[in-house]
Amino acid sequence: MNRGTLTSIFIILCGLLLVACSAKGSSDEPKLQAGSITVSAAVSLKDAFTEIGELYKARTGRSVDFNFGASGALQQQIENGAPVDVFASAGEKQMEVLAGKDLLIAGSRKDFARNSLVLITPKGSDNKIVSFSDLVDPAVKKIAVGNPKTVPAGQYAAELLGKAGLQEKLRDKLIFAENVRQVLDYVVRGEVDAGIVYSTDARQAGSEVKVVATADESSHSPIQYPIAGIVGGKHPDAAQGFIDLVLSSEGQAVLRKYGFVGPSKSQ
Repeated sequence: MNRGTLTSIFIILCGLLLVACSAKGSSDEPKLQAGSITVSAAVSLKDAFTEIGELYKARTGRSVDFNFGASGALQQQIENGAPVDVFASAGEKQMEVLAGKDLLIAGSRKDFARNSLVLITPKGSDNKIVSFSDLVDPAVKKIAVGNPKTVPAGQYAAELLGKAGLQEKLRDKLIFAENVRQVLDYVVRGEVDAGIVYSTDARQAGSEVKVVATADESSHSPIQYPIAGIVGGKHPDAAQGFIDLVLSSEGQAVLRKYGFVGPSKSQ
């Protein structure tokens, strides 16, 4: 055997050894998942869930494709077969509808956060609104609320106004928005005199709006946020991993950062 042949054999053996070592090393490291999951979530969760999605990707290697919108509209999309792995709603009603149609993965549904309802006005506004009852003032012309047919924040607002005896008095002043962030935008731009949104949305707007009143919890149904895996989703195990992260101390810390509070103690 000549010197050239020996050199070739040596190079081949070294290459095989490197491959074997590499394979052994990779088996000792956590395996990151490929692909992505689809999460449909209430638009009020956008900021918090975007951050949680980044944590999820860092932990698993799997990215999250978010579909943010009004909970009622997202519910309807799921009913119509939209490819969704996880649904997070701003209201129990939408989740109940899906549960009634056996579209939730058994055992995956959990409440993970709560919110509150506030009345806001544009910054620099010179109106005299300091309570919900002040909305009947003739000087108040336009009040933005979520469409109660599809927007949980709008449903809570309708309950509040109904219990306060204001619904009929304000009927001609109400401007219906397609989601709670649109209500916020109307107020920020000064296109309405006031709006009813979640406290977390008002917090995100910062000095762009003024919070003039907070609704008493007894004035509307509890603002509870449920999350669940969806039957027919392509990645049920990965979906449960995302839900677990939202429920974890790390996920809850992110939610608190954006103004949410934990689920009721009965959960």
